[in-house]
Amino acid sequence: MRIKSVLGCVAAAFLLSGTAAQADMYLPPFYAAATQLKANGKLGQIIKKEKITTAVPNAQAWRIAYISSDMAGRKTVVTGVVVAPTGAAPKGGRPIMSWAHGTTGTAQNCGPSQVGNPTAPLNEYFLMNGNSWTDYGIPAINEFIKAGYVVVATDYQGLGGGGKHQYQLAATQARDTIDAIRAAGSMKATGANKTAIVYGWSQGGSAMTAAASAADYINQTGTAFDGIKLVGGVAMAPPDFSTLAPPGGLTDANAQAMIGNIAKSFSGSIANFTHFTMVLWGAQAAYPDKLKISDILTDEGVKAVDTILKNKCVHGSADAFTYAYGDQFASLIKPNPDNAKAWGDVLIASAGTATKPVAPIIIYWGTKDIVAPPIMHKIYRERMCKLGGNVARMQLAGEKTHFATPGASQPLYLPWIADRLAGKAAPDGCLAEQVQN
Repeated sequence: MRIKSVLGCVAAAFLLSGTAAQADMYLPPFYAAATQLKANGKLGQIIKKEKITTAVPNAQAWRIAYISSDMAGRKTVVTGVVVAPTGAAPKGGRPIMSWAHGTTGTAQNCGPSQVGNPTAPLNEYFLMNGNSWTDYGIPAINEFIKAGYVVVATDYQGLGGGGKHQYQLAATQARDTIDAIRAAGSMKATGANKTAIVYGWSQGGSAMTAAASAADYINQTGTAFDGIKLVGGVAMAPPDFSTLAPPGGLTDANAQAMIGNIAKSFSGSIANFTHFTMVLWGAQAAYPDKLKISDILTDEGVKAVDTILKNKCVHGSADAFTYAYGDQFASLIKPNPDNAKAWGDVLIASAGTATKPVAPIIIYWGTKDIVAPPIMHKIYRERMCKLGGNVARMQLAGEKTHFATPGASQPLYLPWIADRLAGKAAPDGCLAEQVQN
């Protein structure tokens, strides 16, 4: 019989009681105002911006709130930052780098642009030199500005612009990265041209791969900046839920097994369990008439998840689950999920359309990655290559972890990106898997 500790019971009662209710979350003025804005306008249209200081040499920067849309087709307000070189743009303009960040959480205050120095190089919470409670910053920002590129970093919807964040619904985050390109391009001060690269890590890695197959969305007209051209993509350790689809398609019977297996596989650690609940919370946010968290979690689990995830970022959420439930957190999952096929359909669709990528992609990964199982992007590459895409996959040297991937891959993707912007054809990534020397 599974029995919670006395501490767990007391903590859970306190967590869910009315006396523990928190006041409305504080947001910096820019974001408090952004949550009140309406998503009326064109995709990529900037509806609020402010100049901010940046320590990046020879650069200027802005916070922005712009219009995007989610995978269900609803328009959203999304926040982020734009960084551009100072001075006149060269003839032909500057290419745009669109950064898609990794997991930060689900609450409104989890957007990376809200930290004190959002345009710093990537600073990871888990690494020895991390100096914050969250991951923030933009990889290769100094190198990109020095090379004359414009950089835009989306927060994703629900992380500062109102609404509930659709965590790990890559098709939604893909639209946020694409519309971020439109937003940056629409600003005359950036001197941007239509050429773009999307690069992302973890959650952002799957946003990148989904964006590459979103040809219809990229080619829409009547946006704030029509005619953008994606010429390449860099995905660092991208997860992909579509690879979990049963062979032969989803049925009521195998969907039950699929969702049950996902729940079981994410119950091995508090970190994985937290990410699992964030996926459930985000999917329900996208399809509230189709999905209910109560299909998969107990009544107590539903209350705990909603209380925690709307108020905390990812590491704080994991700590809260640990404090309340100790090693009994898996007791919040129902033994047998309900409405499994609807959940399976949404999770599979969340990876985006299974169509040939519009541009070459390179995936970087480490053999010690236990966060985004490498088998996911291995299957993704095989599928895209069969469709005629050009997807390379490089194993990083030295048995890298999930969190080491961005730093280890940067010296490799910088020249790869430069070649794509120079118009050089990418090597055929489907010929063989690559291993870093």
